[in-house]
Amino acid sequence: QVQLVESGGGLVQAGGSLRLSCVASGYRFSINRMGWHRQAPGKQRELVAAIASGGSTNYADSVKGRFTISRDNAKNTVYLQINSLKPEDTAVYYCNALPSRLQYSWGQGTQVTVSS
Repeated sequence: QVQLVESGGGLVQAGGSLRLSCVASGYRFSINRMGWHRQAPGKQRELVAAIASGGSTNYADSVKGRFTISRDNAKNTVYLQINSLKPEDTAVYYCNALPSRLQYSWGQGTQVTVSS
């Protein structure tokens, strides 16, 4: 059974940092491209960062220069380092495989709340 477990969120002030983690189990994590998504209240879920099995990365324009995605295939874990947090980064953050046709059931996500 595939599981995706996100952690590391919290309440931070604008300008602060967080490191999110996502541990995957039940499938061959190392061969999949992985992505971090976020969903703000009243908005659709959006992809903000992606990392290929070999480590190449892509970012949404809104987070370039502030977010860094990385992975540890030995630990079946993908990370998201978030710096210079802004109130508009407030959302529930999720990880999942990419592309969307390969995605698994979503985990519970981890809440990031940024106060101004």
